[in-house]
Amino acid sequence: MLDWLRRKPDEQPSVQVGDRALPLCIRRTANARRMTMRLSPDGEEVRITLPRWGRTAEALAFAEARSDWLVRQLQALPARHEFAPGMALPFRGDPVLLAHDGAARRAPRLDGGVLHCGGPEESLERRVRSWLRDQAKLLSAADLDEYCERIGKVPPPLALSNAGRRWGSCAANGTIRINWRLGMAPDFVRRSVVAHEVAHLVHFDHSPRFHGLLSDIYEGDVDVANRWLKQNGRSLYAPFG
Repeated sequence: MLDWLRRKPDEQPSVQVGDRALPLCIRRTANARRMTMRLSPDGEEVRITLPRWGRTAEALAFAEARSDWLVRQLQALPARHEFAPGMALPFRGDPVLLAHDGAARRAPRLDGGVLHCGGPEESLERRVRSWLRDQAKLLSAADLDEYCERIGKVPPPLALSNAGRRWGSCAANGTIRINWRLGMAPDFVRRSVVAHEVAHLVHFDHSPRFHGLLSDIYEGDVDVANRWLKQNGRSLYAPFG
């Protein structure tokens, strides 16, 4: 559960970054020993984590003092690709070549490293996006079943999200949402997010018990997966914006 805490819209602070005013989203945690800041994957908000006792005014001053760094982070965001046949798309961490034949069937079909798609070219992007969402749902559902079995729970409802600022979430009623763009990431990255949300079915916090359970059920290295998202997560937004 990535619980970035927000104020009411009319109270939410913002920081000027170049010619843009970006909302400042603050997360207070008991484990934080110092203030840290990063830009959201889509570049639409500034995220600051601070100790429980940290003040909003301090977070705002922290962001304003580092506005030049935020400008550089915005400039480093990957540009949206022109969507067209012949482009390479990421799927499960590997590039696949998009091939189009107007006379072929419309539904995309993956064959080796080529994604074949027919139908009108003007609706190609919509169909490929839909295919990627379907694949992400199938992959995440299999992950969810596996991790829920490990903790002895019935899998809760699963939904895909189109969030620009979080990779996964677990609602109070148990519903788990996974960002569909994780279908483009390597399997170990997607699975780490699903495992994270499944652990919240037992511990609805980020306590040591939560992290202990996550380490028990996730077969990989959580830090490695988190580091991949931090370094490459923004690239998952480039193909479709």
